Amino acid sequence: MTDWRTVFGHEQPYEPQVDGIETAIDTGQEGGYTVIEGACGTGKTMIALTAGIDLVRDPDTDYERVLVLTSVKQQLRQFEADLETINETLPADWDPISGLTLVGKADVCPYNRENAAGIDDGNVYDRCETLRDRTRDLTGEGGDTTAKNLAARARSQQIGLADSGSGSKNTFLETAGEPTPYPPELPEYGEGGPVGAETEYCPFYAQYLEDLPDDEENGSAAEAVPYDFTDVGMVTPEDLVARSVAHGTCPHSVMGAALGEVEVVIGNYYHAFDPRTVGSFTGALLDESTFVVCDEAHMLEPRVRDLVSDGIADSTLRDAETELSRVIQPIKFEREGRQAEGGSKTADADLVRGELTDSDVSFEELNRTLEFVRDLREELDRRVRAHLDRNYRGWQSNLTDLHDEEIPLRDPGEPAEDELSEWAREAGYGDADWVRAEAVGAIVERVLNEAEDEDRTRAAPAVGRVLGEWYRRGHTDYFREIELERTWDDTEPADSWRRAYNARLSLHNCVPSDAIGDRLGHFGGGILMSATLEPMDAFTEVTGLQYLAREEDRPVVERRYGLHFPAENRESFAVAAPKFTYDNRGSPGEDNPTRRSYADAIGKVARLPGNVLVGMPSYAEAEWTAGVLEDRVDKPVLLDAASDDETTQSLKDEFFAGEGKVLVTSLRGTLTEGVDYSGDRLAAAVVCGVPIVNTSSPRTTAVRRAYDDEFGDGFTYALTIPAVRKARQAIGRVIRSPEDVGVRVLLDERYARDSWDSVRPYLPDDGEFQTVSPDMLDVGLERFRGRLGSR
Repeated sequence: MTDWRTVFGHEQPYEPQVDGIETAIDTGQEGGYTVIEGACGTGKTMIALTAGIDLVRDPDTDYERVLVLTSVKQQLRQFEADLETINETLPADWDPISGLTLVGKADVCPYNRENAAGIDDGNVYDRCETLRDRTRDLTGEGGDTTAKNLAARARSQQIGLADSGSGSKNTFLETAGEPTPYPPELPEYGEGGPVGAETEYCPFYAQYLEDLPDDEENGSAAEAVPYDFTDVGMVTPEDLVARSVAHGTCPHSVMGAALGEVEVVIGNYYHAFDPRTVGSFTGALLDESTFVVCDEAHMLEPRVRDLVSDGIADSTLRDAETELSRVIQPIKFEREGRQAEGGSKTADADLVRGELTDSDVSFEELNRTLEFVRDLREELDRRVRAHLDRNYRGWQSNLTDLHDEEIPLRDPGEPAEDELSEWAREAGYGDADWVRAEAVGAIVERVLNEAEDEDRTRAAPAVGRVLGEWYRRGHTDYFREIELERTWDDTEPADSWRRAYNARLSLHNCVPSDAIGDRLGHFGGGILMSATLEPMDAFTEVTGLQYLAREEDRPVVERRYGLHFPAENRESFAVAAPKFTYDNRGSPGEDNPTRRSYADAIGKVARLPGNVLVGMPSYAEAEWTAGVLEDRVDKPVLLDAASDDETTQSLKDEFFAGEGKVLVTSLRGTLTEGVDYSGDRLAAAVVCGVPIVNTSSPRTTAVRRAYDDEFGDGFTYALTIPAVRKARQAIGRVIRSPEDVGVRVLLDERYARDSWDSVRPYLPDDGEFQTVSPDMLDVGLERFRGRLGSR
């Protein structure tokens, strides 16, 4: 019996859990990483929490906390539930394991949650920063009052509303089932009562400031948290809001104060890999005292690639140009002997000069950056129009016929300097113009925020940051292009592409392995886990783990745990149908042998009793499949399309309700992974084709070329393996518990046979998937149904 069993939340662990926990503990003690591919039912969440908590509670290690990162909300809830289970089973003389889930400001701001005080999802971040700054200004050194006084005034305003006869029912702001001490509207500060919106402040933040220790050098922000870490265990976002607002304090500030003190922090990949989130919020967690858990780790590479890529929209360039002009204008007009027109929203010349004097930015650099941004936007406009002229003749009169587009700024297959950088050099813009734009943007932000007495998200800093990155980043690992995304804006001229498109200058990180490996190297150790990580050598290479093992001598230990549910409850087929590639199948409307073969095979699976999930390589193919099945199955056919979360949730609810149905979706959508289809929610799943992304995309070509240079086989590493993981995630929805019964079908000869483009080597080597021909699929299905009927 080892100590970790005291932490383990169930009476008896599975055999894989024993091995996984002890391996992770041993590896974590050596500063290493355990990589676990575990099928559903392995208990990976409990493995990770048990190992991490054991290391944190062990006085002989330097670990102080577990940081859990997951990309799926359902898994986040699972970690919360498992931590609560652990706390329920701890010995009576143990303090509960303290836990906290990190969410965004919009999720916890009391005003935003209740759509009060004019604060909503669209403005909550800007309003929050403004109100916090105003509250600090009122209470800081030289301020007009104290934080205690501001909180008391807000309480008294609420009492005044009740005394005025408005009734007590609506005088308190309520959220998370708790009444707050404050009214639903923002309180105001000023002699003699309300004196205008400019005096609004945040009473929740005022109370938080009041609760901070007076001696900041010897105190801790955790002293402002209105609950005892050693007493409450797992605190969910709803718990956090309820506990905070009942005390009258700011939930988001409390979350920030608590995250460094609790033993288990649950968040998403942003909290460890997004440079801005780390810089402003979670940076203190990224050190050797943290044991990190990367859940759904098959998504680590694509998610981090997005997080460490960058770009600026055409509209952001426009706004930055306006902001620069507003800062330059006062001094320019002063030098010309003119005055700004009345009501013009510009800064004061003395304010601008003062900020420039306190910085290393000159007035000439402000002008130079304005010229650069203006010319850059004109060049963007020229390139978009030229592209549309080449590809959409007469596009000005047919804006609704345009599609999303990528305009590469270099040959995606041949790394070289991009055309925009070449244009800038030929236009007379040098190194300094790129790299100094960031410092210029920071000055613009400070001047405008000071002039307007309002902190807002400004465009100039973002433009400056991206211009600096554009200049610094290499041309093999990074790919530059113009992205055109379909939209509609009636305010733009009728013949302008801006009426139909959002345009963006994009800087894509093609190979995020350095970014991932570097960040993992900051932690003391950890676990990376998923149901679909094979092949392991490819996974550890693209995530930088092999570099940590080779160069830093940190152990990386692999573990694989297959399905241990009753084998007789499932049947798995790899059907040797013709390859579902564009060359074989053509467009969705075509009638050919390949499409007929797939229609027949999908129909056989879809006619099985109960719910059936059909995964196609794209939404267009899903639409074709749904149309085919309407005439072939005697049950409702539901079609998923690219849509918002609310629509997807509604479709999912409809699928789960009532009698059996068929749900057809794209394998690149959200319904084929991270969704719980346990019990009788799913009887079968069929995956059609290998869902490799569009290989003709310039960005995909650039990623493939970068992977060729980095790993030797770009097509396999960047395209094939991620596609097979998508397929495995989809079929993994069927069997989720020992009682589940179902059929899993991979439909494409690349899953079934060895060939030059076979993906069979990337399936688990457990013999689960029987190879059958299309005409024998119904025989296998009937045999399985008969076997179940005889039980």
